[in-house]
Amino acid sequence: MKKKYHLFEAYGIELEYMLVEASTLKVNPIVDQLFIQKNGKLTSDIDNGEIAWSNELVAHVVELKTNGPSKDLDGLSELFHKNIKEMNSILKTLDAQLLPSAAHPLMNPLTDTRLWQHNSSEVYALYNQIFNCKGHGWSNVQSTHINLPFYDDKEFEQLHAAIRLILPLIPALCASSPILDGKNTGFKDTRLEYYKTNQKEIPEMTGLVIPENVFTKKDYYSTIFEPIKIAIQPHDKNHILDHHFLNSRGAIARFDRNAIEIRLVDIQECPKADIGICVLIIEVLKLFVNNQLAPLSVQKQWEKEELFAILDAVIKEAESHKVSNTAYLNLFGLEEETSAQNIWKHLYSLTKDKIHPSHYEPIEIILNKGTLANRILYAINEDYLEKNIVKIYTELAECLHQNKMFTQ
Repeated sequence: MKKKYHLFEAYGIELEYMLVEASTLKVNPIVDQLFIQKNGKLTSDIDNGEIAWSNELVAHVVELKTNGPSKDLDGLSELFHKNIKEMNSILKTLDAQLLPSAAHPLMNPLTDTRLWQHNSSEVYALYNQIFNCKGHGWSNVQSTHINLPFYDDKEFEQLHAAIRLILPLIPALCASSPILDGKNTGFKDTRLEYYKTNQKEIPEMTGLVIPENVFTKKDYYSTIFEPIKIAIQPHDKNHILDHHFLNSRGAIARFDRNAIEIRLVDIQECPKADIGICVLIIEVLKLFVNNQLAPLSVQKQWEKEELFAILDAVIKEAESHKVSNTAYLNLFGLEEETSAQNIWKHLYSLTKDKIHPSHYEPIEIILNKGTLANRILYAINEDYLEKNIVKIYTELAECLHQNKMFTQ
């Protein structure tokens, strides 16, 4: 039996990156070759000490993750960076490299998508059969996942209530997907714009992205898992899909490992930024769990529709969105309409003394200079010629390799 952890006792962080040709940045579906070079044979997971490597749905995306629960967030940036450098050194021999950000700005998913053909390929093939995974929302998405443990129903209630409230603000901190098909999409977080509807064939799976306000394992099963199981049955004749795997809300309860996984964080330009964002989100969640912002009874009252309305606007406008829902602002101790950026600045001021100084620089760059989406658009400077886009994203790839922030 796996060890159960109490709230904020341990963390699981997952980072996804795309493999591209080094000279052109064209999508390069060679994760299997990367793994063979590293491991001497093809496996779907590689144990690399404190960090593990694994494949994803498509053959050009690789995931780095904490190898089991980690008690220390502060050293993770360096650990992830060490693994990124190792991957890049292997990929260099294949004329390839890792590319950060939540979406490739020039990928054509119809021609560039190759599903993973090895372990678990029957699961991916079924997904493709149901949803057609040759689309931006499937094959052109990279994210950061934050896994947070809970010990029992009481802790699940506290954690789920807090996470639901913070989800609408997450794109204002980490949107990094403003360009698809070589164009400004009009959405700072285009990944999440696709996320909302990429499983429209079975709407029970994603719901309204914001999870329903259910706070016990029993209620979660009856409200979320059972409708998913019923909806998937006509498509999954051989029962190969698991309900934990199928639940695609912006935060999902993993009762198989007593954790909630937050899925709305766009991957950034480097682990320093990713971990800084994770740390800030976690410290704000602690404020809610400890009833320092609003009592649990108030937190639990919020309906998914009210929270989704805020999230939907923040997906489009990121940090510049003006939040006018007074009751929502009151949750954070604010009273007047203000930007999502200012809400995060306020929350940072409440949590900074609990955050290790190594995270100050990335958090403050994001809060003062804007999300990576806006920093990318500023650097592009309205020049959407392929040559200029490749130039800017080559700089992002270099930021990843050096673990440094992207600033102009």
